[in-house]
Amino acid sequence: MTATTLAGRRGPGEAARLWLAGARPRTLGVGAVPVLLGAAASGHPKALPTAGALVVAVGVQVGANLANDYFDGRRGVDTAARVGPRRLTVSGLVRPGAVLAAALGCMAVAAVAGVWLVLASGQLWLLVAGGIALVAALLYTGGPRPYAATGVVADLAVFAFFGLMATLGTAAVQGHGVPAAAWWAAVAIGFLAVAVLVANNLRDLATDRDAGRHTLVVRLGDGRARSFYAALIVAGVLTPALGVLVGQLPLLALVSLLATPLLLRPLRISARRELEGRALVPLLPLTARLHLALGALLAAALLVVGLASGSPLAHSLW
Repeated sequence: MTATTLAGRRGPGEAARLWLAGARPRTLGVGAVPVLLGAAASGHPKALPTAGALVVAVGVQVGANLANDYFDGRRGVDTAARVGPRRLTVSGLVRPGAVLAAALGCMAVAAVAGVWLVLASGQLWLLVAGGIALVAALLYTGGPRPYAATGVVADLAVFAFFGLMATLGTAAVQGHGVPAAAWWAAVAIGFLAVAVLVANNLRDLATDRDAGRHTLVVRLGDGRARSFYAALIVAGVLTPALGVLVGQLPLLALVSLLATPLLLRPLRISARRELEGRALVPLLPLTARLHLALGALLAAALLVVGLASGSPLAHSLW
C-alpha cells in the first residue's frame, strides 16, 4: 500500500492531528509573542490591528513550517534518521502536493491580512517588508539555493522577521509611531527566537551535517554552537533589564526577570556535551517556553504601564 493511499484513508480526526503536528504548534509562540509585545509596547494597543498582525505572523510561520516540511522532504534533507517531530512529507502520511498547497494557502491568508493592515494603517513600508517576509519564508528551504543551509543568514533572518519586523511592525500599525520600548522588546524576543532555531539545529546536528546542510550550528561545531545557544538565551532574558537601566523601558519591565528560572534546564542540557540527537529533543520546547514566558511577562508590564498613562485601549478598536 502506498503512502498516498494511506494518507487518503485517514479519518477527519486523525487527519486534523496530522496537520496540527505539521504546523509545529509548540513553536507558534515565536510568531505570536512578538505581535503581543509590539502592541503592548506601542502604549496604544488596539484590537483589530493586533488581531490582523497575529493572522499575518502565525500565517507566515505555519506556512513556512509546512513549506520546510515539503522542501526538506523532497530534497532528502529529512530522512528516517531524523530525531525530531515526525514530518508529513518524508513520512508519507500526507501527499507532498497537499503539504505544499497548505503552505501556500497559509501564506496567502497572511498576505491578504497584511495588505488589509497596510491599507488601513497607512504604513506603506510594511507592504515591502511583508513581501520580503513571504519570499524569505518560501526560500528558507525552497528555491535553487535554500538559505536555511547557509549558516548565519538563516539566524539573522529569524532575528529580523520574528524579532524586529513582527514587533516593530505591530507597534507601527497601532498608529502612534514606534517607541524605544518596542525596539528593546524586539531585540530581547529576537534573541530568544534565534535560540529556538539553534535548539532545533543542535538536535539535528548529525543529520544536517550528513545531508550537507551547513546550518550555523554545523559551521560552528557542537561546542561553540552550545555556547552560542547559552549566550542567546541569557542575552534575551537580560536585555529588558538593560533597557530599564538606560531609561528606555519602564521599571515595571523588570518583572520579565521572573522568567530567569526557566534558563536553568536549557543551560544544564546544553552544557552536557554527552547529550546528542534524541537526548536534545527537550531543548526546543524548553526554549519555546522561555520565549513565551519572557514575552508574556514583558508584554503584561508594558500594557499595565500604557494603561496607567492613559492608553485609549478601551476607546477604540482601530
